[in-house]
Amino acid sequence: MKISVVIPTYNERENLPELVERLSRALQGYEYEIVIVDDDSPDKTWGLAEELARKYPIKVIRRTKEKGLSSAVIRGFKEASGDVFVVMDADLQHPPEKVPELIEAIKRGADIAIASRYVPGGAVKNWYWYRKLISKGAIMIGRVALPRIRNVKDPVSGFFALRREVVEGVELNPVGFKILMEILVKGHYNNVREVPFTFGLRKAGESKLGSRTIVNYLRHIYRLMRWEGEIDRLVKFSLVGLSGVLVNEGFLWAFVEFFGWDKVFSNILATELAILNNFTWNDIWTFRDLKNKPLLKRLVSFHVAALSGALVQWAIYVILMAVGVHYLLANLIGIVVSFIVRFAVNRHVTWG
Repeated sequence: MKISVVIPTYNERENLPELVERLSRALQGYEYEIVIVDDDSPDKTWGLAEELARKYPIKVIRRTKEKGLSSAVIRGFKEASGDVFVVMDADLQHPPEKVPELIEAIKRGADIAIASRYVPGGAVKNWYWYRKLISKGAIMIGRVALPRIRNVKDPVSGFFALRREVVEGVELNPVGFKILMEILVKGHYNNVREVPFTFGLRKAGESKLGSRTIVNYLRHIYRLMRWEGEIDRLVKFSLVGLSGVLVNEGFLWAFVEFFGWDKVFSNILATELAILNNFTWNDIWTFRDLKNKPLLKRLVSFHVAALSGALVQWAIYVILMAVGVHYLLANLIGIVVSFIVRFAVNRHVTWG
């Protein structure tokens, strides 16, 4: 089993000698290569890598026309000769000593082994609260939007290993830095294992996190949702929801104006009929390919999702009103969040 360690670099000259030396120690006893893909760094990281290649098994790829971490990783995959690919950053926040554990997980049957900050034993060193919030928020969005990664605790990790077969013949086209998420959605695999690690402090250079990174991440999520068909499913869920509004309003009018029934009772009955309408159309149209549970369980779960959405909408409305938000805007925000909650619960639970 040959190991190819793919390392994308840009202005990492100060970190490179220590990284290569520690990585070589960690991989003693393995047949390995280090594939450094440099985006024509102004500090000439690529030049230092070529010097180090005289002593270590390093392959240097200097890109002068392309830019970007994910595309650099994909280029590294194409140039690598190993049976197992390891991807890591050059800034020493990914400890090289952890690489053998990832390889061992692959040997024990994993197709993808992820160095994870968010499984028991994993940690992050000295992050400000807002950085932790951004990371956890990004993971939550990804796991809700992309069902295939919902059981992965750290799908945005930049430190992982995989069998070559996972990405062979797969068209990878990520936006931004999160190449692992692209692989988890599109790759050929059955078994993912997460290995705890402590995300360390950058030794030198500058962090690449910024507003553009966040925007690219959201674009990436959207593109993967389209690729998986989740955007189409979301549109269908929305159309069914609109039909439910018409059913609710129509029956409420009929019960009150035509039959002369009590308005409160009529509202309850009309709401239940709207829920049944929405369930029926979602079951035979929106989620027709995901009927993994008995009909009664799906129906009960759909009611729970509807109740959860209503409670979320009410709670947001009350909280925003309390802090001075106009009642119509507060209600609108509550409706939007309620819709997301109902879709997520139904996608992952009712038809999960």
